[in-house]
Amino acid sequence: MSITKLSMISATAVFMGTTAYAGCGISSGNVSILGNEFAAIQAVAEGAKQCAGDGVTVESNLNKDYRELQVAALTANPAQYTAVTTTNAAIVPLLGDDLIRPLDDLIAKHGQNLSKNQMITVDGKVMAVAFMANAQHLFVRKDVLEAAGVDVPTTYEEVIAAGKAIKDAGLMEHPFATTSKTGWNLGEEFVNMYLGFGGEFFKPGTAEPNINNEAGIAALNTLKSLTELSNPDYLTFDSNAVQASWEAGEIAMAHLWGSRGTGLLDNEGSTEEIVSNTLLVSSPTVGGGDIPASTLWWDGFAIASNISDEDAEASFLAMLNGISPEVVKANNDAAVWLVEGYEPSPASAGVFATAAGKTKPYPMIPFMGLMHTALGAELTEFLQGSESAEQALADTEAAYISAAKEKGFLN
Repeated sequence: MSITKLSMISATAVFMGTTAYAGCGISSGNVSILGNEFAAIQAVAEGAKQCAGDGVTVESNLNKDYRELQVAALTANPAQYTAVTTTNAAIVPLLGDDLIRPLDDLIAKHGQNLSKNQMITVDGKVMAVAFMANAQHLFVRKDVLEAAGVDVPTTYEEVIAAGKAIKDAGLMEHPFATTSKTGWNLGEEFVNMYLGFGGEFFKPGTAEPNINNEAGIAALNTLKSLTELSNPDYLTFDSNAVQASWEAGEIAMAHLWGSRGTGLLDNEGSTEEIVSNTLLVSSPTVGGGDIPASTLWWDGFAIASNISDEDAEASFLAMLNGISPEVVKANNDAAVWLVEGYEPSPASAGVFATAAGKTKPYPMIPFMGLMHTALGAELTEFLQGSESAEQALADTEAAYISAAKEKGFLN
């Protein structure tokens, strides 16, 4: 399925209020949800489970590795899951293999209160319903910055300078962290930084790679400077590890997902000193650019193709209940919700600020996933100092070209 006509959610549309369907109305069917594992998705799954009973079952598997599970799970016939939570990037392979179904008929029947801004449209058909916005942005400890005599950074150059000042003052040995784990996380950090430098991943109008250039080298060198301020085990750091380090008081600056804001601002697992001094601000710019070096994301749900119409309708209704205004009200601070009744909170400040800076959406094109995979696999040797930036980018392009040829994107 072509993604060229994909309707993206703009920074303006992302934050417009919507109304979700209230109540279940399910008479029969089985619902099984596959999704990511963090507070907002947990709330959605629990809201969907309220529809269970009278012969209707609702189950969920929330797993941080859901991306690796979804294609095989939905390729089975019948699919192992009837509904999936998804994002700009995670939906692409599902579309490419026709593993999710158009939702237009179900929306016409049950989704009259959904906003058009929630409807993710591909080639004129609604393929997913968005319910929250997300972005990586900067988290800072204002007390540590003040002790080091530096202001809250607005550029990555200032982040690096602040990190060095914190180290020189003996306040922290490893003051910075981001989600730099080898694989998808590391690939995403390059995506953010490359876009911040104004890079384009492919030659215009083609699937030919376009990263081994001045912007790509600058992006890698900036990432290298950040790793020098990070824990030596940075190649193992995912969102859970960064959050744990923050709550333990080991870092003063982190580039982390906005969906983690609630967890960092609550009183669990940390101290009052850390929580009260935590600020959520925009992702920094870099290299003199004027947009944050990050990407805008939506999270939403889709319904599997390889299931009965009965289970599809039950799943749609259960997921609508999972994103009802009542669920949002009870979990207001867990996300930047795209549902009526959401009230912006301190936990959403960084996502709002990053979106206001006209941050670009994650590139949602069929072959971007192959590029992302190649980036996550091929950049570690440069960061560890065993090869040049040019060689790492050349290796990435070679790995991407091989995968793109296998998939038919390149001859």
